[in-house]
Amino acid sequence: MRKYPTFSSLEEERLYRKQHLAAAYRIFAMRGFDEGVAGHISVRDPLLEDHFWLNPLSTHFSQIKVSDLILVNEEGQVVEGDQPINAAAFAIHSAVHRRRPDVHAACHAHSVYGKAWSAFGRELDMYTQDSLRFFRNHGVYKHFGGVVLEGDEGERIADALGDGKAAILQNHGILTVGQSVDEAAFWFLSLDKTCQAQLLIDAAAAGSGHKPKVISDEEAAESYKQVGTPEKGWLAFQGYYDEVLAKTGGDFLN
Repeated sequence: MRKYPTFSSLEEERLYRKQHLAAAYRIFAMRGFDEGVAGHISVRDPLLEDHFWLNPLSTHFSQIKVSDLILVNEEGQVVEGDQPINAAAFAIHSAVHRRRPDVHAACHAHSVYGKAWSAFGRELDMYTQDSLRFFRNHGVYKHFGGVVLEGDEGERIADALGDGKAAILQNHGILTVGQSVDEAAFWFLSLDKTCQAQLLIDAAAAGSGHKPKVISDEEAAESYKQVGTPEKGWLAFQGYYDEVLAKTGGDFLN
């Protein structure tokens, strides 16, 4: 079974993280998670652990390459790269990375189903097997503070995330985190689809009068071990990485 690789140096791991970050942006673009300059994915630098890599502000997700990525420190200063970054990206990601040393990557975007579900300001119900990836492992930020530009707003989002893998940001979108960018990106893909499924189930229930069956806590907790661990998240992303590598000829690696 494929596993997160081992590296002979931190420089080698840095390159791996940047390559998979660039791939994650391409994959988000392929699935329509782009919208203007909104949305961002970050990965912690293994050499400078209080620094992280982000996308440049005005480069479309579908065009991002390794060489485009921007390295910033905890103060938001650009350490490597010559393009501006998204101020909202820094406010959110700096708070998450500082508060969660176990988190090496974070994803936030305004996906259609994610923001549609976010309007309810509530957690997901455990209706499907895939929803169990988020069983007792996601929070809700029950407030809309406008465009995230202030550090305090990033801190409040980090509070809502807690020690979980995902947060639903009311009237805004969704956020996922992981020990690798692969894991965080797959949780985002899965969370958006789970939001879509819940919207469909709730709409069907309202129209038919039938009440959806909720998976019991006992069954959910046991199934979480099979579908919700960091290793499973990393593994699930590898097929997407292979797909974008084949479709692009690996141009994002430049």
